[in-house]
Parts: sequence; C-alpha cells; structure tokens
Amino acid sequence: MDGITSLQEPSQMNLFSFMDEEMDRITVSSGDFLKNAGIVGLQYLLKTNKNIQEDEDYGLSDDGQGLWLKREFVKQADWTGMYFQAFVEKYGSATVYRAALDKIEAILEKAGQENFQKKDCKEDLKFINDKLLSNSYRSGFENIRRDIENAEVYELLKTSKLKESMETEELCARLRQLRDFLEQPLCEETFSMKSIIYNYINRFWDGKSFLLRANAAKDMKEMFDRDFSEPLRQYVLAGHEKAKELCIDCSEKMDTKERVSIAFMKDQADDLTRKRSAFWNCKVDAWLCPVCAFVYSLAPLGFTLTGRNFVFINMNRSVEDLLDANASYGKLARDAERGEKEKYASWIARTIDLLLGEKSRELGNIQVIARGTGEGDSYTFDVISKDVLMLLNDKNIRNDLERLSKFPYVKMGKDFWNIHENVILNVLRYRSQYTMLNKLLKMALDNDKGSEGAMYRAAFVYDIQLRTSLLSESGGEKIGGALMNRYRVRDEGYKLRNELLGAKGTSDDACIRGTVYQLLNALSVGNVEHFMEIIMRVYCSTKLQVPNAFIEFLKDKDTFVEYGYAFLLGLQGSHYEKKEEVVNE
Repeated sequence: MDGITSLQEPSQMNLFSFMDEEMDRITVSSGDFLKNAGIVGLQYLLKTNKNIQEDEDYGLSDDGQGLWLKREFVKQADWTGMYFQAFVEKYGSATVYRAALDKIEAILEKAGQENFQKKDCKEDLKFINDKLLSNSYRSGFENIRRDIENAEVYELLKTSKLKESMETEELCARLRQLRDFLEQPLCEETFSMKSIIYNYINRFWDGKSFLLRANAAKDMKEMFDRDFSEPLRQYVLAGHEKAKELCIDCSEKMDTKERVSIAFMKDQADDLTRKRSAFWNCKVDAWLCPVCAFVYSLAPLGFTLTGRNFVFINMNRSVEDLLDANASYGKLARDAERGEKEKYASWIARTIDLLLGEKSRELGNIQVIARGTGEGDSYTFDVISKDVLMLLNDKNIRNDLERLSKFPYVKMGKDFWNIHENVILNVLRYRSQYTMLNKLLKMALDNDKGSEGAMYRAAFVYDIQLRTSLLSESGGEKIGGALMNRYRVRDEGYKLRNELLGAKGTSDDACIRGTVYQLLNALSVGNVEHFMEIIMRVYCSTKLQVPNAFIEFLKDKDTFVEYGYAFLLGLQGSHYEKKEEVVNE
C-alpha cells in the first residue's frame, strides 16, 4: 500500500498544481469577428508594453482557442494607461495632431529658405489653427492644463491665431513654441486620443465612457477607467458562485450590477433599454461580463487601417493563426506600411500579402471584414476561398495587380475610380471584370487626354480576367496555349488598326472610334451576329483577310467575350508583348 501511495502522491500534487494554475488564470476565448478583433487588439496592447512578460503574465491557452491572463496581473495592471498607449502607437501617425506638427515643421523649413513666401503657408496655418482649436482639442487641453508646461502657448493660440500677415521672425517663434508645447508626452497622448476617439474608435463603438455625449468635456482616462478598467479589476476580485446572470459571450456568471449592454458596439444590437421586443417575453439577456466588454472595446485596435478602410481577417481555426494573420508588428507590418510617396489606397493589398505568405497553402476559407472610415460606413464581409487564393497566388496575376496598384486611379467626371481595388473585389466576390473593362475602353474613346491611361489599365484588367477564367477552368493547370490564342486575336486587331489608319494617312484613331463603339456595345450584350457583321464590313474595306480565329467566336458566349475584348484591345492600340510570359508558362 505504501508503494501505491507513494506512486499516487506526485500525481495528486500535479493535479492540484494544475488546478491552482487554472484558478490563477482568466481565459479570453475566441468568438464572433468583433470578439476576435478584440483578442488581436488585446495582444497588441500587451505587446506594446515592454514590462509585460509573455508566458508569465499572459499566453496562448492550451487548446489554442484563446488567450489567458494571469489573475494577479489583471488586478494590478494599468489597463487604462495601456489602452491609451496602444491606440496612440497604432493610430497616432494618422491623426490631425501629427498632421499639424508636420505642417509646423514644413513651414519652419520653408522659412529658412531665401525665396520664402508667407502667403504660400496660408492654407497650412489655417489647418493648424482650425484643428488645434477644435472643440475636442479645447476640452482635452482643459483636462491637462494643470499637468503640463507652458500652457500659455495654447492660451495664446486661442486669443491670437497664427496668420501669414505676421512678421517672419514672430511667426517662426510662435511655431517653435507651439511645436515644443505639442511634443510634451501628455499633450501628444491627449490630443492624439481626441482624434483617434472621434475618427477611429467611434466607428466601432459609441454611447459609452468618453463617447457618451454627456462625458465629452470630461477627462477621457477617468471615463474609461470608470466604465471599463475598474469594472474589469473588480470582477476579477469578486466571487460569483451565487451570481445568476450569464455573459452572452463567454457564459461566465456575473451579478446584475456588473453586466454591460452589448448595444455600445455599433451595428450589433439596438438600444436595449428601449427596444426589448426582439427578446423572449421582452426580457433582455444580451449582457456582457466586464472582461468581454473590455475585450470588445479593443476591437478597433484589432483592425488594420489601410487606405480608407479598416480591415480584419477572421480565422477561427486557432488564436495563433488569427494573431499571425492580423499581425500589426514585425516584418509583415513593416513590409505593408505605405511609403511616403505612395498616393494610392490599396487597402486589400496587405491582406493579400498576408494570405499568400508561407502559411497560405495551409489555409482554408477565410473571412475578410472591412469597414470604411466614413461615419456612415458599415461592415462588409468577403469570404476568400482556396480557389481565390490559388488565383491570387498566380505570379502573373500578382504582377498585373502590382502594376495596377502603382497607378490605380482613372478620372470619371469629377471623381476618381480605383481600378486596383475594384479588380481585387471582383476576384474576391467571383464577379467578372468585363463590365469594368467595357467602361475603360469607352473611356479611352471619350477622353483624349485620359485614353492612354485607360488603355494601360484595361490591358491589365483583361489579362487578370482572362487568366482567372482559364485557371478556374483548368484547375490550375498550364494555360499557355489558350492565352496565346487570345493574344493572337489581339494582334490581329492591332494589324487592322494600322491598316485602317494607314489608309487614311493619319495616326489619329478618331476615324475608327465609331466602329469601336459599336463593337463594344455588341460585345457588352453578347450579340455575336451584330459583332461579326461589323467585323466583316470593316475587313471588306481593307486588303486583310478575316482571321481564321474568328471561327472561335461562334463556340459559346464566354469564348466570344474573351476573343472579342482581346480583338478590341488591339484595335484600340494595345500591343504590349506578353508572348514570352505565355511561352514560359
């Protein structure tokens, strides 16, 4: 018996040790896309604080479906301070606070040059005055004025705005004083957060803490600590054996006074105090515990701001994959950063780069959620399947997309059309590119100045559409022969163009635009007979023979469209060589 007892004791000790370890931790498990974004945001928050130790204060749960937090760490951590620090680090460079500082530096740099003209700074000075003296910045200043130095610099700005009529020395002196004032850490945090709250955070949640209208002029940190951080700490300290309420997300018990309405998250629930009809017997049970409420408040930190959209990749296979796909630090993030000279909003490009990384072959269907930065924008959802990943991973399609990303815009009236973004969305949503291609080719006819740009983009849009269709049909097998056939038809169109323009003795294609327009219309509605009638009539006016490839037009509608647009690209002047690429395939 003693031998058996001695063998059992270590096992019992290990069991008690395991139970103690479990009791000492709080696990935040994955859930819906906003909860998952909150988990990504939570890790980002923890990563930004160098004093927090991974695998000591937090880590991945054993089942891979959540993050655990050490209970003692949760009790002692400055959650409000870390929250503000993390948001400033992630979004600070995209705030008007940073823009105002950049404009101050730009004016001071110009002022040191011989040909400095103060009138050239008029718009920049107006920007600095208007943004720094906005109501939100004024209230932020009032909350910190006793804790910062040289508060009189801001007071002076309120009574005497910066003007181009000032003497250069006075203007520069004021700008230097303002720069030094703004660069104080507390000023940076306060003013940056004012911008972040009203431009980024409130796109995800509202009506609570510092985003409750009644709290607009109050101290932001005090409001967040009262509504999120302190309830989190108190919840961890309290026992809930007799609690009757259950969290709608994690199912943990909580007292009535601890519950938080999920309605503070935008587009997730109506005002539960007014609209109860959606619940059984009108009894509302959509409450979050303080832990889940805090995690949800971190959702904006889990999204990535790319161009004019917040993007999040939702994966439920494991939290590790979720964190890797949405990494906001390390090499992936550095590679995805927009260069200073880049002017395009290729918001999906980073997502594609992540998906097509080393782990892309292991991935299944992936949900990509985006939300525009506009106040009235809502969530959009795209599921990227393995088939789409295969298409986007094709080196030639990626090369075409990369070229489009460098020159993504064409002008349509007073607006600009992002071709790169729309092409990618069409691939993700299994939509044809031909509607866009038709518009581009018509733009090339209608706009003399923009014809070259429209044709340049149309060529790449067609190539992406053609490769997408052929790769989908072949299941990823070689498609070189089919590509060659289509591009031979394009070359025939280019020969016809040269023949027609040569007969007229001109390089101006105005003489063939009417014909091209009719062909585009016939192609857009799939009218093979009318298309061929025009083709035959045109060829009869030349010494050229109708190409044998035109027989392929009669096979089916898809073949007609593929050959038809290839021919029109050539007829409108597109003749860049792709034969070497095709042969190599």
